[in-house]
Amino acid sequence: MTSARVSGEQHQPGAGASAGGEPHRHEASARVSGGEPHRHEASASVIGEPHPHDSAHLHVTGKALYCDDIALPAATLHAAFGISSISHGRIRELDLAPVMADPAVIAVALPADIPGENNYGGAVHDDPIFADGLVQYAGQPMFAVAASSYTAARKAARRARVSYDELPAILDIRAALAAESYVLPSRRLVRGTPGTVLARSPLRLQGTVLMGGQDHFYLEGQIAIAIPQEDGAMLVHSSTQHPTEVQHIVAHALGIRAHSVTVQCRRMGGGFGGKESQPALIAASAAVLAAKTQRPVKLRLDRDVDMIMTGKRHEFLADYDVGFDAQGRIQALTIMLASRCGYSADLSGPVNDRAVSHLDNAYFLEHVEIISHRCKTHTVSNTAFRGFGGPQGMMVIERILDDIARTLNLDPLDVRRANFYGVAHANVTHYGQTIEDNIIHEIVDRLEAESAYRERRKVIAECNSRNPVVKRGLALTPVKFGISFTATHFNQAGALLQVYTDGTVLLNHGGTEMGQGLHIKVAQVVAAELGVPLSAIRATTTDTSKVPNTSATAASSGSDLNGMAAQAAARTIRRRLVDYACEAHAIDASRVRFEHGQVHIGARIISFGDFVRDAYTARISLSATGYYRTPRIHWDRATLIGHPFFYFAYGAAVAEVAVDTLTGETRLLRVDILHDAGASLNPAIDLGQIEGGFLQGVGWLTSEELWWDAHGALQTHAPSTYKIPTARDWPAHSTVTILERSPNREDTIHRSKAVGEPPLMLAISVFHAIRDACAACGATGELPQLSAPATPEAVLRAIDSVSRRHA
Repeated sequence: MTSARVSGEQHQPGAGASAGGEPHRHEASARVSGGEPHRHEASASVIGEPHPHDSAHLHVTGKALYCDDIALPAATLHAAFGISSISHGRIRELDLAPVMADPAVIAVALPADIPGENNYGGAVHDDPIFADGLVQYAGQPMFAVAASSYTAARKAARRARVSYDELPAILDIRAALAAESYVLPSRRLVRGTPGTVLARSPLRLQGTVLMGGQDHFYLEGQIAIAIPQEDGAMLVHSSTQHPTEVQHIVAHALGIRAHSVTVQCRRMGGGFGGKESQPALIAASAAVLAAKTQRPVKLRLDRDVDMIMTGKRHEFLADYDVGFDAQGRIQALTIMLASRCGYSADLSGPVNDRAVSHLDNAYFLEHVEIISHRCKTHTVSNTAFRGFGGPQGMMVIERILDDIARTLNLDPLDVRRANFYGVAHANVTHYGQTIEDNIIHEIVDRLEAESAYRERRKVIAECNSRNPVVKRGLALTPVKFGISFTATHFNQAGALLQVYTDGTVLLNHGGTEMGQGLHIKVAQVVAAELGVPLSAIRATTTDTSKVPNTSATAASSGSDLNGMAAQAAARTIRRRLVDYACEAHAIDASRVRFEHGQVHIGARIISFGDFVRDAYTARISLSATGYYRTPRIHWDRATLIGHPFFYFAYGAAVAEVAVDTLTGETRLLRVDILHDAGASLNPAIDLGQIEGGFLQGVGWLTSEELWWDAHGALQTHAPSTYKIPTARDWPAHSTVTILERSPNREDTIHRSKAVGEPPLMLAISVFHAIRDACAACGATGELPQLSAPATPEAVLRAIDSVSRRHA
């Protein structure tokens, strides 16, 4: 039974029972959440309603157009990469004669063929488009081939004869630490006097936390189409979360100005951060070939190549030393935090910064020292992934608290609660931001009661005492996630709005649609402002020639930024229309209202279409741009101190699992989630994000294992060896509830909260439920050495770590 609840004033009841047998209502209500009163009655029928995704009908019928579906111009070429087979070495010889011998091959591109800069790195220019003499990971592009067909290009690229002078390769974090191999300088954050307090703490514990990376496994792989335009310009269709960065990288590679490159993205088939920085490589390579041949070039990676040559979620390890009291309250903590960044910086700087800033999760750390190492290895450069370092930081503190609880023989929830941030005191983070919106106590208290957590712990303990083979585990973990880019300048957005004389509206903004429902939410905002039905709004392709200088659709900020920008544009047009109505009808502005597709001018009612036609005749501009920048944020990257987040999103989850102690197989039996979305713009979209984010997090922490061999070659590069969760992995019993009557205290778009990334970290509860089941195989106080992902092999090792000592 699945119970999805979006609580409010109207409900659609369903039937079912929870794992404990108690009935639940299946509630999917449409409501307007609390907060400031809305300016128009139309808002009540648009904002807060569970409208379907604007492309849902296209998705389910197969009619949604992605980059690979775009009709290609005549004479289009297809491209493929030639990639390195070693992890580190110098190219002694690259013989492309066998490649060019194929009559289907039209051109190849090498570093010398790049008119401008051989780089696709955004923040740091250390990512060559094509390796120029030195290869630094197995799978690095050395050249690209353009041929008459996709198959011909792939086959030809593999015919190159390459010889190398191999160099020593650093392949893991410990080796990088030993060699002091870093892509960026290490950072240190200290609060209080952790060394002194640690030395006098009544209890002390040391340990290591290990967690692997994760492949994005977007359904649509990396792809770009470059089409030469007149006078040396270039049009690029790119599956990207960051069209502006693609625009800049392509322009730099071609040696032309930004205004000569237009990048468009209608939609992506998933992104998850993997299409933030890396699409620039695909687009730049296609553009270089297009410029060389003066023909359109399409470059699409197959799944194996995509997984081999693109970055992942960062693998992390942490060595900790913690002092605590008999109630489990942390007195002092020192942590060495290190990540595998790969061969270049990519986005590893801000990813690791966010890991540092989220190492507290929901807990007050009065005396803490964190040393953050950004390790250089001869593997693919890791990149953004949903949560952007936050999940890894949270995993560290949750493991520490779990270790403390098991050492003291206390319920882990009690230890977690003992360390929660306070509301009026103990409410300043280790990076200096005061938490002004703390609702974690309310969420956890309610979820503990509604999920029958205490009762189920007793039942599970009894069950485990009787069953020597299948052990069950239970865990409740919280989430506090900061919303904003830590790179402050990215916290801005623009929008372009055009009203036509039939009353329809064309919406363009700087955000990109990757299935998350951004366009429908922004359209709801515009419909509410203009008082028109949602069907009157059409969101169009993200286009750098319409809205310039956009930020990546990332950091869970898409609706916050672009919704506010679109609202500003709509209000500009509405003000013009109100002024026109006042002048034309000699009426006060307070008597002009826009609602339900009509304009009320005193006692007169006119359709919105007729009214804007009259306004056009009166030469009133019906087009406007809007702009927004997030207030009250600042961040010092050097000291890691500031107020980087506009607000926090909260949530909590209770997970129950079963573990087969003979095979290491795990099964998620039940999950209860209570999540904070503020005053939800669209409960249906938000519910989908919560469920999807949670299950993606479950994959990261249980089944998605990346494995490199001793030579640095990735061997898990297809669904045959890399296992993402499917519908079968969703638990038989689930309750997912959006916290009601909890508007954002900050002035966000209609008091909503971001919901893209925070739900992923709810899956930490599943990992700790597995660890709880493993602990049941040993004596009280034993600490299962469980690493993430908790694959069957990892689970068996963890069971062995406690059962051997118990024996």
